[in-house]
Amino acid sequence: MSTFEAIILALIQGLTEFLPISSSAHLILPSQLLGWQDQGLAFDVAVHVGTLAAVVFYYRKEVGELIVGWFNSWRGQHSSYSRLAWFIVWATVPAGVAGLLGNDLLENYARSALVIGTTTIGFGLLLWFADRRASERSSLERLTLKQALFIGVAQAIALIPGTSRSGITITAGLLLGLTRTDAARFSFLLSIPVIALAGGYKGVQLVQQAEPVAWGMVTLGMLVAFFAAYLCIKLFLQVIERMGMLPFVIYRLALGLLLFAFFV
Repeated sequence: MSTFEAIILALIQGLTEFLPISSSAHLILPSQLLGWQDQGLAFDVAVHVGTLAAVVFYYRKEVGELIVGWFNSWRGQHSSYSRLAWFIVWATVPAGVAGLLGNDLLENYARSALVIGTTTIGFGLLLWFADRRASERSSLERLTLKQALFIGVAQAIALIPGTSRSGITITAGLLLGLTRTDAARFSFLLSIPVIALAGGYKGVQLVQQAEPVAWGMVTLGMLVAFFAAYLCIKLFLQVIERMGMLPFVIYRLALGLLLFAFFV
């Protein structure tokens, strides 16, 4: 993998991890259109670490409060932060279970251009519907456990390539009446344990395979993914306040049609 390829792939991972536009739909393009080889397990781990560090750093104050609140809850000291922390824990369970049970099946049979193009368009339209119907009358402070689990189940659906983890969780939040900002905020906080679990799983695989690691490329990928993801979160929250989800819906439709045109 060249330096140019490493930068492009890390940018794609950093940007698409949090934008509701599907990382798998974008990662299929360089390999199929340009003939790039798979970036390797070590690079995958690196960009996961980079995106995880970005969201933790962006929400560093809130993440600290959530961690403290969660540990305090074990001593019977409850707060709004401990409540939200437990909601995040429980909402992570469906994706964890689905990943353990169905990840290999999806990797073998669902990573086709037809599936990715279909889900990119289909869930893009669902995002548009949710955004148009959004009442924005609720907030994270009024979120219930049942609603958090609903978003968690939606996150599990994102194992299907082309769905977009952030896209489907934001869609679920909007359908529940959350404001755009709070739907995105919960989606991003919910991504922390999921990215950590995915990165940890890939890290275990990396150790077991004992493959040689190009540390220069790994470090570059991690740094590029970090800065791309951090800027992405910041700009995305500003865009949805002014324009809603429509720009991302239009982009998803165009991307899905592009996939059909080239690969189906």
